[in-house]
Amino acid sequence: MESLIHHFKLFSEGYSVPPGETYAAIEAPKGEMGVYLVSDGSNRPYRCKIRAPGFAHLAGADFMSRGAWLPDMVALIGTMDLVFGEVDR
Repeated sequence: MESLIHHFKLFSEGYSVPPGETYAAIEAPKGEMGVYLVSDGSNRPYRCKIRAPGFAHLAGADFMSRGAWLPDMVALIGTMDLVFGEVDR
């Protein structure tokens, strides 16, 4: 019964993380994916920022599209294999 109560409290309230910040990065199929977390000591993060690989690819679109026509952007975006859900800020 004690473990059931402990599990319920953990599930409903979450972990209490000590104050601090961390950045973790993994190698995803399209590049580096990073997560930046800042904790103020409560059970909810103070800040959580997720950096998807497509965001760095989209930042290079300006350099790659110099001298190109507007219809070339369709091929350029298709080449970068962007998912606009992950680059939406």
